[in-house]
Amino acid sequence: MAHADYQAVYDQSIQQPDVFWAEAAEAIHWDRRWDRVLDDSRKPFYRWFVGGRLNTCYNAIDRHVLAGRGEQPAVIYDSPVTGTVETYTYRRLRDLVARFAGALVEHGVQKGDRVVIYMPMIPQALVAVFACARIGAVHSVVFGGFAPRELATRIDDAKPRLIVSASCGIETNRVVHYKPLLDEGIKLAAHKPEHCIIFQRPQTAAVMVPQRDLDWNQVMDAAHPDVAECAVVGVADELKGEVPVGFAVLKAGVNRPEADIVKELIQAVRDKIGPVASFKTAAIVERLPKTRSGKILRGTMKRIADGTEYTTPATIDDPAILDEIADSLVRLGYPKKQA
Repeated sequence: MAHADYQAVYDQSIQQPDVFWAEAAEAIHWDRRWDRVLDDSRKPFYRWFVGGRLNTCYNAIDRHVLAGRGEQPAVIYDSPVTGTVETYTYRRLRDLVARFAGALVEHGVQKGDRVVIYMPMIPQALVAVFACARIGAVHSVVFGGFAPRELATRIDDAKPRLIVSASCGIETNRVVHYKPLLDEGIKLAAHKPEHCIIFQRPQTAAVMVPQRDLDWNQVMDAAHPDVAECAVVGVADELKGEVPVGFAVLKAGVNRPEADIVKELIQAVRDKIGPVASFKTAAIVERLPKTRSGKILRGTMKRIADGTEYTTPATIDDPAILDEIADSLVRLGYPKKQA
């Protein structure tokens, strides 16, 4: 940029900040456009893009895949201490982030919950950060290798529902065992996370705490080898109040009988959770209804299944998917006719 052009841009940012930043904001995707660029009514407590809503994960990853850049490099992991060089495309990164976001939700993390990330500088740390952003959770990064008491202070401050960590960090001439530090930090903290997801690195295997600790690779594994993604919604039931109904999207190339896959899914849920789950009904669908930021519209799916009125969300990626879901529900016998 020529000096004269730079000066003009700079001057506008100072003299007309509303105009300057409104123009800059057009470069990213907004789920809801802002009502006001800058609210300076309570100086020096400024508020930017008041009323706007966006998703950082969608803007950083998903929109590039949708724009046809899925196979371009998004992240290059180059670790001199381990001799590792690995490229993550936008598509691969999106899929990893989506799967880990699903794992977080499955283990109780919701919008507004805090997640402490106590990780070395490995790609899994980035996946965890984006997964939190994807579902609206708040991530708190604690420098990997921090001493237990300092970690405990940050745990008590953030009060995380879940902690993401790794078995170790690697420095030039030594391996730093993270898990004992994490265990001691949790012991010292007044607040106790419900779960810890641990990425086991090849340099050392962490000792897991039963019930609390979860293996990264296990939570990332699909519940069924043929399933790419799935969703479960609670549907009104006269006797039980509500029963779960599942929807599964198959991976490309799967040509097994859908009925067999549904039976296996139902059995897998019963094996993992037990009969108390009352999971007996599922359908194979081509795709799931989502917002442009990737959130599955479970509430809308539930209303379709219950036969209640619903409004097509303004942020839905493709409204035609709702008709596809309705057709699948009809084949399952929903909505139920009232007695």
